[in-house]
Amino acid sequence: MKPAFLPGLALSLLTGTATLAQPTAPGLPATPQRPVTDTYFGKKVVDNYRWLENTNDPEVKAWFQTQADYTKRTLDQLPGRDSLIKTFEAYDKLLTVRYGLVKKRGNRYFYRKTLPSETVGKLYVREGKTGPEKLLFDPTAYDKTKTYSMTGYTPSPDGQQVALGLQEGGAELSTLRILTVATRAFRPESIPAVFGGEIDWLPDGSGFLYTPNNSTDPKDPKGNLDTKARLHRLGTPVAADRELWSRMKNPNMGIRPDQYPIMAFANDHTQVYGVLSSVDRRMDAWLMSPADLAKPTIAWKRLAAPTDSVYNFAKLGSKLYLHSVKGAPKGQILVTDAASPNTAKATVLLPEGPGNITRLLSTKDYLFVVLSDGINEKVRQYDPRTQQWADVPMPGTGTAGLEPYNPTTSNDIFTYVSTWNRPETVYDYTPESRKMVVSAFDMQARYPGTDDLVVEELEVPGHDGVMVPLSLVYKKGLKKDGNAVCFMTGYAAYGVSATPYFSRRMLALLNQGVILAETHPRGGSEKGQAWYRAGYQTTKPNTWKDFISCGEYLVKNRYTSPQHLIGEGTSAGGILIGRAITERPDLFAAAISNVSCSNALRMENSPNGPVNAPEFGTVKDSVQCMGLYEMDAFQHVKPGTKYPAVLCVGGMNDPRVIVWQPGKFAAALQAASTSGKPVLLQVNYDNGHFTEDKKVTFRNFANMYAFALWQAGHPAFQPKSVAAVK
Repeated sequence: MKPAFLPGLALSLLTGTATLAQPTAPGLPATPQRPVTDTYFGKKVVDNYRWLENTNDPEVKAWFQTQADYTKRTLDQLPGRDSLIKTFEAYDKLLTVRYGLVKKRGNRYFYRKTLPSETVGKLYVREGKTGPEKLLFDPTAYDKTKTYSMTGYTPSPDGQQVALGLQEGGAELSTLRILTVATRAFRPESIPAVFGGEIDWLPDGSGFLYTPNNSTDPKDPKGNLDTKARLHRLGTPVAADRELWSRMKNPNMGIRPDQYPIMAFANDHTQVYGVLSSVDRRMDAWLMSPADLAKPTIAWKRLAAPTDSVYNFAKLGSKLYLHSVKGAPKGQILVTDAASPNTAKATVLLPEGPGNITRLLSTKDYLFVVLSDGINEKVRQYDPRTQQWADVPMPGTGTAGLEPYNPTTSNDIFTYVSTWNRPETVYDYTPESRKMVVSAFDMQARYPGTDDLVVEELEVPGHDGVMVPLSLVYKKGLKKDGNAVCFMTGYAAYGVSATPYFSRRMLALLNQGVILAETHPRGGSEKGQAWYRAGYQTTKPNTWKDFISCGEYLVKNRYTSPQHLIGEGTSAGGILIGRAITERPDLFAAAISNVSCSNALRMENSPNGPVNAPEFGTVKDSVQCMGLYEMDAFQHVKPGTKYPAVLCVGGMNDPRVIVWQPGKFAAALQAASTSGKPVLLQVNYDNGHFTEDKKVTFRNFANMYAFALWQAGHPAFQPKSVAAVK
């Protein structure tokens, strides 16, 4: 395979006999080292495992399978692992029915419903909120020879049709099918490579707008580049779908290959919006008239440029409301004319205040703004008719969940509050009366141990003196003697904040005396835009240094000790955990690097890499390239270092973080570590970045937790002899 040459990047291949690393444990063959040297703007960087990136090569496939088999044999023998799975199942059964994705069309309520005995949810409909339910679609009966789940669905405006995404074998990319509600039969259309059934129907239900990937193969390097927004008319061949908006069709709009052109109607269907979606939260947005959908050329009008720093917008009547952070790091709400929006002349409706604006949404007649103090959220509503703001009486503090049933025709909202130590209660909220009543879709369960959970919200000093939020959850009576196992996790990317949530899986650990430490490093938005930008591209080191500071605080104050501290990072959080253990290997007993970005310098050489360049940087820029090198955990693995025990996890069907990212990190750690602690690679062949399938999910997390608790010295997870896990 010929390498791609990029500006400022020279590549030389070092040929010769491959060297062998030392095996990490008996029964696991050593991984060959075949060095490749890249020169990035004068800096030479050696990659010993470039060959693992060719996942179609039989040798590479065999390597991953060998790693997966060895890891499975090891984890299968851990005491406590199967008990964790049983605990997950037992807690799951306590909630007799689980509802999700509730949507209203006319008088019909559509929803996903999952019973404890079911691995995936089914689609139901009711006439009226409390009417008798009707099963519309069971993904397990769709094809008995395969494993399917329903990733998402969108009912048509009249509720007569439902577009739904079918996911096969844990693959995240779905096949879009159209279900007729009256007959429960599928129309002939079958559209591949669509994320989760994400479409927007035409107002009359005759078709829909959608943007598919170019390929169903998550490893296709061109799968999500130069995608095209299309229009499908029901009853017409998919191959004839019109291309409405793309870089090729609109060469003068400055569309980048990595941007997804997404089109959707305003709630009142009077406008169509186009958003060039990417990981950059600053919207690149346009608008058009619905009448232009029938014309050969669309007359696009600029709504907001990235330099306007608009994070979201909502239309109510003749006005457009904008969530902007330009000159207001914690956010402000602006208002402008919807027909001719002008962000420069927009009026400030809600000025920046002490609370960080985390969300803007609307119903038929009301605007809602969610504000956070860094951890807990409150909600305000605005009525344009009276020009009055009012507080929404949320039932408690924590993360505020708000989902309109149908923002086109209704003001009713499905709402809840998530906390660290209590499962949420679901309410129906009516903004006209500002009343909340327990929803017909609320199902309560009482979980063991929740009354004994203590929550501490702290701020700890970071490496540079900046105070970093830290949330702790643990059982009453904790002895601060350094002997408790602590599970410390973090994400801190894309401006995503770690807000309170209740997790039955984590409850299984909490009830065994484990401390949960949720960190809030720079890179999230807990303290606004400035907090996000302080852990972004070249400032990314603050992310893992904040994580390390949280661990140091927990050790210093005797919550735990390095012998009992577990670190975990998932996806972009792989940068956080990877660099934390390569910078401070002595601080952790164990680490979980889950579907992790571990080789940031090579991310652009993966299918989803170019899409993420606006967040992490690009090797085409000399400054950003050095930032990528600094955040690359794989490149910071040093031979002869006593690394903690590490479990790397990769999904063979993962379209977001390709499997060789955690794979190469595992290979490097296996060769380098002198601690004698295991470094394992769990390869999920029935999973992607994640999956709805409860059976697969329970096994996956039980494996991760059991490994970490074993290595952190939890007594319930210690084998009788070392030989038992070799």
